[in-house]
Amino acid sequence: MTTYAHRTLLLALSVATVATTVTAAAPVARADAPGTNGPALTWRPCAEPGGLSGQECARLPVPLDYRDPDGPQIGLAVTRVRSERPAARRGTLLVIPGGPGGSGVRMLATKGPALRKAMAGAYDLVSFDPRGVGGSTRAGCELDPADRHLVTLRSWPGPDGEIGGNAARSRRIAEACRRHGGAVLRSFTTVNEARDIDRLRRALGEEKLSAWAHSYGTYVGAVYAQKYPRHTDRWVLDSSGDPDPARVGRGWLANTATGADDRFPDFAAWAADPARESEGLRLARRPADVRPLFLALAAKLDREPKGSSTPGVPLTGNRLRQALQDALESDGLFAEVARLIQQAQDPAAEPVLPDTLAGPLPDQDAAATMATVCNDVRWPASVPAHRRAVAADRARHPLTAGMPVNITPCGFWQAPAEPPTRITADGPSNILMVQNRRDPNTPYFGALKMRRSLGDRARLLTLEHGGHGAYLANGPVCGDRTVTAFLTTGRRPQKDTRCAD
Repeated sequence: MTTYAHRTLLLALSVATVATTVTAAAPVARADAPGTNGPALTWRPCAEPGGLSGQECARLPVPLDYRDPDGPQIGLAVTRVRSERPAARRGTLLVIPGGPGGSGVRMLATKGPALRKAMAGAYDLVSFDPRGVGGSTRAGCELDPADRHLVTLRSWPGPDGEIGGNAARSRRIAEACRRHGGAVLRSFTTVNEARDIDRLRRALGEEKLSAWAHSYGTYVGAVYAQKYPRHTDRWVLDSSGDPDPARVGRGWLANTATGADDRFPDFAAWAADPARESEGLRLARRPADVRPLFLALAAKLDREPKGSSTPGVPLTGNRLRQALQDALESDGLFAEVARLIQQAQDPAAEPVLPDTLAGPLPDQDAAATMATVCNDVRWPASVPAHRRAVAADRARHPLTAGMPVNITPCGFWQAPAEPPTRITADGPSNILMVQNRRDPNTPYFGALKMRRSLGDRARLLTLEHGGHGAYLANGPVCGDRTVTAFLTTGRRPQKDTRCAD
């Protein structure tokens, strides 16, 4: 599931369907009960030099297992910036990070200045690191470094589409996480994140929260609104995926094959623009020539990896494909991947890999990224079925080469402790969805499924734009104006609408 957190590291998914119970989880006693006082928060200054002034941090205790609310506790890192205009303050705006694996503390530090300006004192701004992330309680799997590279955590098939190595690695990773992750790793679920948010609400002394949820965080926000509808005020879901409870994470990344196809023409037009000539980054004379150039180069690197500036980490076809996937998130990243493509074509050049591809992820980051999507729903494990799915997807979507439907560690994971939450139209009509038309990570057709699930609870603002993350990021100005007006005044489009300026 982002550019404000570390880049989305969701694993590849299968196209197979799994039969599962899809009723919402039953309320958990005591810790989930509304109207009770939450734990006290002890705030301390934590603003960084040059960062968001007035930022404070605290630690929120939450039950490891909500079935035993008085049992073992773990801690969440939380942060806030108080309204600078108390007379204008109307409540608390919660920033829900993406990922899984995104840090809300970091997101608030990064996006906070623009958000504080837009809100003009209407809210205290609050965010948190979910379980397993940043300053919150963490868990690891003791994975081998070779298994923690982004191109191995995401199951890119072999050069000929073979997935035997992916299957062996996936089983090895799942077994390591089962041995070493323990109850803490098993607690990393979307429904627990929603429960943690409600505990934070009570600790803040708020009857209701407003929210800006991003990417995977939109699913967290939708689950919270489903379970705690009376405690939602003005709710923004920015860049949503398909909430199908039978698939959840499998569906999100399976959809990115189409998302990459939808978004690639924006990159091709940029890379063929004569303006790139003076920058030394023009890849082709015509946009139509960029795609075959990229595919041919990736295929060549499959056969003949090229040494890079990082010792022991060559530029392979799959690293180039992953670099493209990352760059499609924002126009501001196009130059990085264009430069890498040029270096890969130059026999005398030593490609400089992006930081996200130059080395293994820290063990705890890798664990947190996998655990939530694996714990939320059962994934299929049939190697022959995945092999067939990969072959078909490679033919339909060569940019992603079968990765989005490949086998992952989730196929060998322990069974989920509870079923995922079904998102429905039951609840107040107080949700604004905002979505770029050409989003590579949460493509538009998936957001339409979220929109249908929410029914009259939501309105959808479609932005004729490309990139992942719309508000205060990759969307047009009209989108920012509409979201800001909704959060600060309550004005929301009367019906689904679109804008492009």
